[in-house]
Amino acid sequence: MSDDQRLGQFLDKAEQLLERIEELLPPTPAATDWSAPAFRWHSDSRHGWLEAIQEPQTLALDDLLCMERQKNTIVRNTRHFVDGHPANNVLLWGSRGTGKSSLVKALLPAYRQDGLRLIEVEKEELIHLPEILKQIGGRSERFILFSDDLSFEASEPAYKPLKAALEGSLSGLPENVLLYATSNRRHLLPEHFSDNREAHDVDGEIHPGDAVEEKISLSERFGLWISFYPFTQDAYLAIVEHWLQQSGRRLDEDTRLQALQWATQRGSRSGRVARQFALDLASR
Repeated sequence: MSDDQRLGQFLDKAEQLLERIEELLPPTPAATDWSAPAFRWHSDSRHGWLEAIQEPQTLALDDLLCMERQKNTIVRNTRHFVDGHPANNVLLWGSRGTGKSSLVKALLPAYRQDGLRLIEVEKEELIHLPEILKQIGGRSERFILFSDDLSFEASEPAYKPLKAALEGSLSGLPENVLLYATSNRRHLLPEHFSDNREAHDVDGEIHPGDAVEEKISLSERFGLWISFYPFTQDAYLAIVEHWLQQSGRRLDEDTRLQALQWATQRGSRSGRVARQFALDLASR
């Protein structure tokens, strides 16, 4: 067999091997459908891509009750953003079920016609922030990167790209991008009693130690902090009544008692629990 024949056989086998390897690899993602109002970021070992969500699940701003202060603050900031003016990144923090993520999602139908788009980014995917920003920076749409239920352990690497993107690097966020995050923690990182032992005295003033400074510095980079607290009984019942009206029911004394019992069983008087009760009652 000649050298040319041996080379030809080698090349044929190499091509067959590459074809088998390609079959095992995930397919190349399709091009981004920029006509969608919302997206979800995905990644694998080779690619990162924006999955279009044509019909995202959202609520209307008018359906979010007993949070006028929070609503007014985030609407003002978002209105400024879609109008092309500088605006702040937002951290919505506080009790569970109080409407933090619903409020962010409700901004989409309110401002979609003004070019607002929502991109959902899981905590684990925040390490890909530079790649995400590369894809959307410079586009005409106004993007809110939305990370729900955000919190980190000190050993997790994803918070460092987030910290740099917020205000810690020379590039930062493009002018058409903001980051809105929700969390049960105000400082996003766990706080331990032992951290306070690092505090020291400087000319009679208390200065926190390095561990506390690191944990506070991440949340400080959000320009707006919007706090949420558990609903009172009256607020809870007002939300129940609103959702009951959507199905043609009213809040009478018997239904009021059932709603309170429902909240007691769940251990929470939240907007989420109120809507779940109304949905359950409507299905009976």
